[in-house]
Amino acid sequence: MTPPRRLTVLDPRTAALPVRPPAFATEDREEDDHFHDECGIFGIFGHAEAANMAYLGLHALQHRGQESAGIVTTDGQQLYAHRSMGLVQDAFGEAQLSKLPGRVAIGHVRYSTAGGSHVKNAQPFAVDYARGSMAVAHNGNLTNAEEVRQELEAKGAIFQSTSDTEVLVHLVARSTQVAVEDRIVEALSHVRGAYSLLFMTEDTLIAVRDPMGIRPLCLGILPGSREAHVVASEPTSFDLIGAEYVRDVEPGEMIILEPGGMRTARLPEKAEPKMCVFEYVYFARPDSALGGRSVYEVRKALGRSLAREHAVEADVVIPVPDSGVPAALGYATEMGVPFEMGFIRSHYVGRTFIEPQQTIRHFGVRLKLNPVSSLLKGKRVVVIDDSIVRGTTSRKIVKMIRDAGAREVHLRISSPPTQWPCYYGIDTPTRRELIASSHTTDEIARYVTADSLGYLSLEGMLAAVAGAPPAEAEGLKHRYCHACFSGDYAIPFTPSTRKPSRVAGV
Repeated sequence: MTPPRRLTVLDPRTAALPVRPPAFATEDREEDDHFHDECGIFGIFGHAEAANMAYLGLHALQHRGQESAGIVTTDGQQLYAHRSMGLVQDAFGEAQLSKLPGRVAIGHVRYSTAGGSHVKNAQPFAVDYARGSMAVAHNGNLTNAEEVRQELEAKGAIFQSTSDTEVLVHLVARSTQVAVEDRIVEALSHVRGAYSLLFMTEDTLIAVRDPMGIRPLCLGILPGSREAHVVASEPTSFDLIGAEYVRDVEPGEMIILEPGGMRTARLPEKAEPKMCVFEYVYFARPDSALGGRSVYEVRKALGRSLAREHAVEADVVIPVPDSGVPAALGYATEMGVPFEMGFIRSHYVGRTFIEPQQTIRHFGVRLKLNPVSSLLKGKRVVVIDDSIVRGTTSRKIVKMIRDAGAREVHLRISSPPTQWPCYYGIDTPTRRELIASSHTTDEIARYVTADSLGYLSLEGMLAAVAGAPPAEAEGLKHRYCHACFSGDYAIPFTPSTRKPSRVAGV
């Protein structure tokens, strides 16, 4: 007997339409020369306005993904889903939110990587299967997803997306276990990688973090109700909805939220925790706290360490906004040099723009940043940024500072050279595209036309993140994932060999 359909998808026609990636995110990707996190996740259980709360929670996580957004809710009987390309405020309005009833919701914001910028890859995924309905939202990357997918396809599985998250959907659906948490545990036993996951059935929300805890996940509660719990990639989303931070979800922990209350379980796999260190350097919002450490204070500490390692005679210290601001404050304080906002950032840059036919010098960067000439003219300037990826943007920034009249430009980076791709949920170029993988610091300095260039050492970064003395830095290497800097990969990975889809619009 075929079970009744329990999943309602809003605006289903959008799923069949080919979606052209925004020009700003593809053709001009070089102008946005930073690493990008794949996504942010948010879940709430036991609140009368679950969809609205998820909408607000995703707003606070928008920095983790800007290409698509989605929310799935349940009223205890069936699931309701809406996914769309674009920012949260573009994807959801009153009309969409009013059609997402229920006291439980999970949400997702995404920055596309290999999966492609298409609505079919937007999350949360929501499906009907033999045991009911299920939705899943994922932050991270399954490093063996390709080989597991091939095994499933050989057994007759048909995939609707190119996302590694869909592999989990198939594994859960194929499990012979009875309880949903046991099916999830069995599914996760077949995969490896970095993940923070939210699963939702008609009446249950389950949060789980990988055994190493590479990607962040935290737990909160809404005052006035012992039942209303929230889970999210960062606690900054709790602040917006008035929730109280309780604790981080522990590596390898599963939190089950159901009508009877909350309970926890552990994944069978044991591993040494290795939080992603780049969360502290760049990804997380500065007003978040991860692992008990204020991200803002960590970034100031990174700047202070950078000043101790790479001091230089200067008249002013400026950041590349917004991510470089706390580190620049720390550097300036340690050096006793004035801090100034030497760049003004436009916060109204859309996802697309029309470039004039007559090329404007440094157009892509100038669209977002403009130097304050009165602060820079005739000055020895130290400019602080969080990282250099390809070097293209750094080169343009240095030239803009010189064009503004600076006498000297010294570039300082509050992390080590990024020499290796990340396979654990961060969008990084290939190793060949990472300038530090094939060039010395002096060569990079010449390329970006800086008078000098200094990177924070791995030891200095780890000590600042942990709040430990520099002498203890060597003993901290096992506590964090720093593969993008060191090449020390904690989890094996299988490079994708999948050929592009031949289906139009994919």
